[in-house]
Amino acid sequence: MSKLPSLISKGVFGAALLLLALDGSTSADDRLANAHILVAPPMDRPAYRQSVIDPALDTSFTRVTDPGQRMKTGIVCRQDFCRHRYSSAQAWNADQTLLAIFKGCNGICFLDGQSYEPLFHRLVDDDCKWHPTDPALMICVRASQVYAWEPRTNVRTIVYVARGYANIQFGPNKGNLSQDGNRLVLRATTRTGALVAFAYDMMEKRKYPDIELAALPGLNDYCGISPSGRYILCSSTKDDQFDVAYILTVDGKLVQSWTEHHRPGHGDMAIDADGNDVYVGISKADPDKWHVIKRRLSDGVITDLVPAGYGAHVSARNINRPGWVFVSYEGTYEKIAGGVGRAPFYQEVIALRIDGSGEIRRIGQTRNVVGDYISETHASPSPDGSQVIWSSNWGTAGGPVADYVSRVSWPKE
Repeated sequence: MSKLPSLISKGVFGAALLLLALDGSTSADDRLANAHILVAPPMDRPAYRQSVIDPALDTSFTRVTDPGQRMKTGIVCRQDFCRHRYSSAQAWNADQTLLAIFKGCNGICFLDGQSYEPLFHRLVDDDCKWHPTDPALMICVRASQVYAWEPRTNVRTIVYVARGYANIQFGPNKGNLSQDGNRLVLRATTRTGALVAFAYDMMEKRKYPDIELAALPGLNDYCGISPSGRYILCSSTKDDQFDVAYILTVDGKLVQSWTEHHRPGHGDMAIDADGNDVYVGISKADPDKWHVIKRRLSDGVITDLVPAGYGAHVSARNINRPGWVFVSYEGTYEKIAGGVGRAPFYQEVIALRIDGSGEIRRIGQTRNVVGDYISETHASPSPDGSQVIWSSNWGTAGGPVADYVSRVSWPKE
C-alpha cells in the first residue's frame, strides 16, 4: 500500500482527505509524523461471526458477540450489551485458546480464542483474572480468600486465606497479576476497620506488610502490582477531584507521589524495552494535557508519546509482545479536523511503540459513538498482540454494544 505525505503538521486536512479519497488506502505500519486523518467510509454492521475487511485499513475483523440473541444453548447475552471487561483486563487466556466475555453474560461466557465459537458459560460473581502463564487458570478473589479456578472443569483450589481481614478485593477491579503470575495486590479491611493494601506472593506463600491507605492523601480507588512484581501502584481521588497515584515497594516504602491530575490515567502498566516498570496512559494535566505519555515507576520520568487528541484508554495486555501498547481513540472527525498538531485519530484503535519513536500500527476503525461507560471501546490485545478486542455500538448512540476482534499482522523483527 502506498503512503500519503505528511500533512497534519501543516494543518492541510482538506488536501489529506482528497488524497485519501483518490488513494483509498493507508499503511498499517507507519510513523506518527506521517499519520493522517482517516474518514471511516459507510459500512453496515457486520453480521455475527462474519469476518470482514476494514475498507480504509485493509485489516480483518470479526463481530464476536450478538447482544440479545442466543449464541449457544445456555449462552445468551443482554440485549443492550455483550462485551469484554476493560482495556487493562486480559480477555484471552495465556495460550489464546479461550476468550472471556464478562459483561452482559450473567457471569462469564467463554468463546474459542481463535474462531470465536461460543463454548460454555460459568455463573461466577467473583473478581477473576487470567493467569498470565498457565492457560488453564484464572486467579480469583472473594470475601477472605484467593483461589485458582479452572474454567473448563470448574475446579477451584484455595491459594490463600486472609485471616484477620475482611472484604478482600483484587485491586479492586483494575488489578492484574505480575507477569510471572506469582504476585498480586489485595485491598482489605483489618479487624480495627482500617483500609489497607498488601502484596501476596503465591509461589513463596508470602504476605508482605500492610500499607495503611489512610496515610496516602485522597480516597483510595485501587492498588495493583507492577509487571515485574517489584512495585505497588495505588490510585486515589483527592478532595479537589484530582486523581493521583502513589508508587511503593512491595514492603510499603513510598517511592513516588504523582500529585498531578491523571498524569497519566486510564492506562496500564508494562515493562518497556529498557526493562523498566512503566505506566502508559492519558495525561489530564499540563504541560502534556491529553497526550499519551509513559511514566517510569522508579523515578517518575515521563516520555511524551503522542500529542494531544482524543485518546481514551491504553492497554498493555500484549505481555508477550513488549514495547507496544494499544490506544482506543474516541471523538469525531469534526473535533480533530480543525486543529494543527493534534493526534489524527478518532473512533480508531492503534498500536503504539512506547520508545518515543512515534511508530504506530493502525488496527481498526470502531465507528463507536460513546454515550456512557458501557459503550466505551476499551480495546484490549491478546498476549502476543495478534488479536485485539474492542466494543462498538456501530454509530448508534444507545444502540446495542457488541464486541469485535481485529487481527494484527506483525513484520518479523
